[in-house]
Amino acid sequence: MTVSFTNPSDLLAAAGTTFEPTDWIEVTQERINLFADATGDHQWIHTDVERANAESPFGGPIAHGYLTLSLVNLFLPEMFVIENFSMGVNVGLDKVRFPSPVPAGSRIRGVGEIVSTQEIKGAVQAVTRITVEIEGSDKPACVADTVSRFMA
Repeated sequence: MTVSFTNPSDLLAAAGTTFEPTDWIEVTQERINLFADATGDHQWIHTDVERANAESPFGGPIAHGYLTLSLVNLFLPEMFVIENFSMGVNVGLDKVRFPSPVPAGSRIRGVGEIVSTQEIKGAVQAVTRITVEIEGSDKPACVADTVSRFMA
């Protein structure tokens, strides 16, 4: 269930808020190939299915770590929305880790929490920790602290 905030200032009291997991999405080989085309990263462990099945220590092709990270942006609006704001800006990331690779065909989802918030120059900045889980795995694929700024 998506948590709704009326305006950015509501975030100031939201540090510690946790969110329900998002819906699962499948990381298909087609998605991996499209990401490779978009970024120019065609390393065989991602795009050469036959070779990855035969030679990869992961047992087959895996998603790019940055593909997994980019899907955080898909998960965030499933976790929370702000109803009345003029714009939001991605400020950056405080910390990102990739504890486990995402095999092609796996399903992943995001879980999150607001780690901290502060008012900055007429905006509210929130650090949200997103953990990308792999269905059936004990280790997450990615843990990222995103930094976003929301203007009223």
